[in-house]
This record gives sequence, structure tokens and C-alpha cells, in this order.
Amino acid sequence: MPRSDQSQTAILGALSLMPMTGYALREEIRDTLGHFWSESFGQIYPALSELERNGLIERRPVEGSRSGKFRITDAGIARLRELLAEPPQTPKPRNGLMLRLFFGAQLGSEACKQLVLEAREQAEGALAQMEAARLGVSGDRDLEQAAPYIFLTISAGEYSARATITWANEALAQLSDIESRQN
Repeated sequence: MPRSDQSQTAILGALSLMPMTGYALREEIRDTLGHFWSESFGQIYPALSELERNGLIERRPVEGSRSGKFRITDAGIARLRELLAEPPQTPKPRNGLMLRLFFGAQLGSEACKQLVLEAREQAEGALAQMEAARLGVSGDRDLEQAAPYIFLTISAGEYSARATITWANEALAQLSDIESRQN
């Protein structure tokens, strides 16, 4: 699936939950989908224009908003279902932390420990965000139908964060062992 189709999937999917302004859509993608999907803000507005041109979304005026609210159309729902039926694109791995640890002999164990500590801290923060997201979805009546599916992604984020924390604790112990053997 080309990048532009994936952008359309994210945007149409978000708009299938509720109509939003372009700004609200940006925030929703960042805050709600952000634990498993990132979308360049520079992609969102051109994609909105293209989706509107193609009749997949429509814009409704809103008092106090220059752009109005975007709403998915029936054709947009059909296109979203087509996009969702396609196999997901397998991302090419690019993990800066693993790259640095792989060449950790050049950095030294202390620098590697710091990298792992930062990764653990980020995972702990992500876990707290997942908890907040779970509470937010649980309390949102507008998401009642979508909630069980949203919880699947929140659960995956929680498992991933917990796995990173567990790995980080083990990696720190291994790095301590490396240090003690070198001294």
C-alpha cells in the first residue's frame, strides 16, 4: 500500500469516528493514533484536499473556523473499507537505539546504559499514556461502538511498552555484567 493510501486510511478512519476540523484531525492522529501510527502534518492538509476533491469527505462550515469540519461521505466509507481490506505495508526496521547498541563497544557500557535508561523511561511514559487513553475511550459515549477495536490497539501499545521495560531491565543487568568483567 503506497504511503498516500496509508495517509488516506488514517484520515478516513479518524473521520469515520467523528467529523473534525483539520486541526482537530491533526491532534487526534498525533494523540490517539500516535502510539502506533505517525502521520506527517505536511501530509494531512494535502490529503484532506485530495479526499474532498474525490468526494470521499465533505467540508461543512463551522462558526469560528476558517476551514470548517470534515465529514466522511458514503463513498469515503466505501474507500476506507477497500483500504482496510488491503494487506498492511510491512515497515522497514529503523531503530536508532538498536543501531547504537549493536555498535556499543564503540560507545562504552556507561553510554549504552544511559540509552537503555532513556528507552525504559520512554516506555514507562508510553504505558501511562495508554492508561490515560483507555480511560478516555471508556468514558466517551461517541466511541462506544469503536471502543472494543480501539482497546485492541491500546492493548498492543501496553504490551509493547511492558516488553520494552522488561528488556531494558535485563539489558541494564547485562551491561552491569559487562562492566564488572572489564574492571
